[in-house]
Parts: sequence; C-alpha cells; structure tokens
Amino acid sequence: MQISDIVTQYILKLLDESDGNAQIKRNELASFIGCVPSQINYVITSRFTPEHGYLVESRRGGGGYIRITRINTEKTPAIRHIINSIGREIDFIDTEILIKNMEQRDIITEQVKKLMLSVLSDRAYSGIPNELRGNLRASLLKNMLLTLI
Repeated sequence: MQISDIVTQYILKLLDESDGNAQIKRNELASFIGCVPSQINYVITSRFTPEHGYLVESRRGGGGYIRITRINTEKTPAIRHIINSIGREIDFIDTEILIKNMEQRDIITEQVKKLMLSVLSDRAYSGIPNELRGNLRASLLKNMLLTLI
C-alpha cells in the first residue's frame, strides 16, 4: 500500500469516528504516519475535494490545523452543493470523479451514473470545438442534477 493510501485511510477513519468532521495537525499526522508533511497536503488536495464530497478548511501558524468535513449526503442538499461547486466549466476528468462519488454515496444509481458519463464524455462532444466543451459539459451536468432534486 502506498503512503498516499495510508494517509487517506487514516483520515477516512478519523472522519468515520467523528461524524464526518476531522481536525488534524499536518506535522503531527506526518510524524505519526512516517511521511513528510507535503505528502499530507498532496492527499488532502487530491482526495478530499468538493468533487469527492469534502470541505477542507485550514488555519496556518503554531496552533494551525486542517479541518475536513464530509458533505451532508442527504440527496437534495448534496446535489445543491455539487451544482454550486461546478462553476462555469468542467473537464471530463473532474466530471467523472464527481459522478462516481455521487454513486458511491447513493445519490445516484449505477444506471444513472453510466448514462451521465456517456452524455458528458469527450466522445459525445467530438463535433464541438475544444474551447466550448467545458462550458457545455458544465451546463448539461447542472441541468441533469437539477432534475434529480
């Protein structure tokens, strides 16, 4: 198991034990796990994002901390949060992460996931200029999510 996976599993365990809210000190966690603090940063910025269903807040300095909060998974509030986090454009990689996370959290079914990924894939936009794909994808994704509310 890679160090990133170990850090991820540890943070997920903390979240499970504390009702979806974990507060960590980067240096202490790095020392405990036996890695460099930048590895903790990497895991948090790549695996604990709004697309993955998390909010991250940090405070720097001597008493600094990183607070990770699992976003409420009740369908309507979760979908509204996802819609608000999308922005004006989105690439397919972020779209895929977001949709797979929604399925894992039982916000959508596997069948809906497959349909959404098919409609939002790069292959579906082959006739659309590259500079317009992100805007079109974001608009369609938001509209699909609105129909689920």
